[in-house]
This record gives sequence, C-alpha cells and structure tokens, in this order.
Amino acid sequence: MSLLATKDLTIRFGGHVAVNAVTCAFQPGTLTAIVGPNGAGKTTYFNLISGQLRASSGQVTLDGRDLSGLSASARTRAGLGRAFQLTNLFPRLTVLENIRLAVQATRDGAHRRGLNLWSVWSDHKGLMERADEVLQAVALADKAGELVASLPHGDQRKLEVALLMALESKVFMFDEPTAGMNSAEAPVILNLIRKLKEDRSKTILLVEHKMDVVRELADRIIVLHNGSLVADGEPAEVIASPIVQEAYLGVAPKEAA
Repeated sequence: MSLLATKDLTIRFGGHVAVNAVTCAFQPGTLTAIVGPNGAGKTTYFNLISGQLRASSGQVTLDGRDLSGLSASARTRAGLGRAFQLTNLFPRLTVLENIRLAVQATRDGAHRRGLNLWSVWSDHKGLMERADEVLQAVALADKAGELVASLPHGDQRKLEVALLMALESKVFMFDEPTAGMNSAEAPVILNLIRKLKEDRSKTILLVEHKMDVVRELADRIIVLHNGSLVADGEPAEVIASPIVQEAYLGVAPKEAA
C-alpha cells in the first residue's frame, strides 16, 4: 500500500497549467527521483504535495488520509517533511535549540502535559536525549552551541535534514539538496540521504538535476514535462526511453535508439 499518493493533482496560473493531472503513488522504503527539464513543474509539484501551493484540483493523501485542504504546517505535523533549495531554519538560535524545538513539536500531548515551549530542558531528559541523538546522526554534535547564522552552507543543509529527522517525518522531500554546495560539502548530504534510505518505513522524494546522483540513489524515476507525467519506472529503463532522451536530455527520438 502506498504511503503517499497524488490523484489528478493540478494547478493553473491563469491560462497556464503548471502541473497537469498528475497521478502517482509512492511506497515506503523507496527513493523516487523526480526529473525533467527546467520549467517542467517539478518544484511546483513538490509545493502542491507539501502545501506551499493550493491545488486547483486533485488530491494528496498520506497513509490514506486526504491532506488536500490542510496548510503546509498541518501537513508537516501529519508527517510530510520538506527540505528546500534554500534552508528553512531559525538563524538566530543555536543548532541545538533548532533541534530541541523540532523534537518538542513531535511529542504527542506534550502541551497537554504542561510542557512550555521555552521550559527548562534539563527537566525533560527524554527530549534532550533525542535532540542529542539526532545531532550525532548528522555529525553536528560538536556544533550544538553555534548560532545557525554562523554555520557554513553545507552544515545548514545538514541541520535541515536533522530537523526532518527530529520531526519524525514519514516522507522526506528533498528539492535539489546539493544546490549551492561545493565538492566537499555535497557528499555529506548525499550520505545522509543514503542513511535515511536504510529505514524501510520511510518514503523519500528527490528533485535533482544531476543525473549521476539520480542514478546512484534512485529506486525509481518519474519524469515531468510541461507539467505532465511522461515516464515512470526503474532508473535505467526511464533514462533510456526516447521520451526522456528528448524531453530531458535534448536528444531527438531517432538519436536515442
């Protein structure tokens, strides 16, 4: 049974259809790469799933629950974790404070038990231990006390992955996770994604232009072109298909054979 699914998901901007009736299901334990040429609708599709944009029509479901009418924050609480091309952090707080807030937000009934957002963390050993555990997992424990604004770009991206882990997301959505990174920083993020793949209960979606990254990480590729889903399957099969060669790689069909 699929964990995440879209049915006839569509958005129009005036007379332009940016995403056109995309129906797709995503299984636990898989990493699906979403590829296509610039302007194909990849990030827009992500925005529709995570709630940054409201669909003109269609449906998004998670674990069978219809999320279509929910805000982006409500979808996050439901289990949709989204990482952006630009980091989405609290820059004036420390690394540890960012993670603590995320851990605190995940604990069911925490506010009903009287746990205040800015309460003394030493009184809540379990929350502290979980925050430390997440920072260890992304190799940021040694920078726990540093302000996020002072971190290099690569460490900020690592912290964003850590936030999704702390939120206990069911679905991890990465939009060009290595964008803006140098050759030394990018492998760190890719290694974190590899580790996330080891948890077979999670679903990972990846928008990525770098085909070497797609080939290495993806269990499946879907291709968007002019807002429509034009290919879906195993990486080698999809990359070799004439429609992908033409739409994504710019190779004419007769040359793609």
